[in-house]
Amino acid sequence: MTSTHADAHILVSMTYASRANPNVSATDFNEILQQAQINNAANSITGMLTFNKDYFLQTIEGPRAQINRLLYILISDERHHDLQIIDTRELKHREWAKWSMNYASPTEENAAIYLKYSTTIGFNPYLLNAESAHGLMNELSAQKG
Repeated sequence: MTSTHADAHILVSMTYASRANPNVSATDFNEILQQAQINNAANSITGMLTFNKDYFLQTIEGPRAQINRLLYILISDERHHDLQIIDTRELKHREWAKWSMNYASPTEENAAIYLKYSTTIGFNPYLLNAESAHGLMNELSAQKG
């Protein structure tokens, strides 16, 4: 049995923050989101992403080997930098099973959710601990239904 098959049943979640490069446009972001949805569906990866033009905060979940492969791709992606892992954990079940990549951006409607978990008035995921990042992502996804 290869390692890919051996750990296929080990489900993990990884949350990271990164800084968007200044030249990432709304069009670029839409392309990132669409490509993530396609690639994630093909690789049994699900997750949640939030972006506010300066920062990405993303949780991805799936088979450990697939998450590790995706991490190497994310690290080399030039559309963002300073990737920092906030949390990794093994899961008994997926939290975002119905989304290859769910997405929420800061809006007037969800401003209170961002403020609840942020230590500053502006959204900066680098200041979130693992519990706060997890809570933020869960509340944002619950709001989306």
